[in-house]
Amino acid sequence: MGTRSNTGASGGAGSSGSENHLGPRASLLMSLALALLLGALSALVMFPAAQHLRSLQNGERAEATLHTAGACMTGQCEVKFEAGGRTVVADLPVGSGGGKQSVGAAVTVRYQADDPQVVARDADVGGGGAALLAWLAAGAAVFFLALSGAAAVFGTRVRRT
Repeated sequence: MGTRSNTGASGGAGSSGSENHLGPRASLLMSLALALLLGALSALVMFPAAQHLRSLQNGERAEATLHTAGACMTGQCEVKFEAGGRTVVADLPVGSGGGKQSVGAAVTVRYQADDPQVVARDADVGGGGAALLAWLAAGAAVFFLALSGAAAVFGTRVRRT
């Protein structure tokens, strides 16, 4: 009878199996990349979205219906309402709530009098969901930045010994 080599999924015989683990530099780079990505999401998308929602606090109020349902937090919902004697269909901005409502649901909105396409749900004009996501993303960015700093210190100490 012949002998069989058990190579398995990790490669040839005698393989230590450590090829699947990230090295310390790769972990450091991934933590830094996540910190930068989350920081950019917070600073470039969510904080401006929250500010935009707050800018509509003194806008005109109207009763609307949800025209297209979707992921409202990502700006995939549309509302239909009357403004200045005409019917307006407008997109809800990024950071809007109300994603669980179905098409035809009644929604109170606020819009800019000179441009009714700039609209937000009345419940969102405080900045609510967008502000919360902005702070969560910023907090996660700080966490991954601290994690990458700790990994850099640990990596330096390991190299010295």
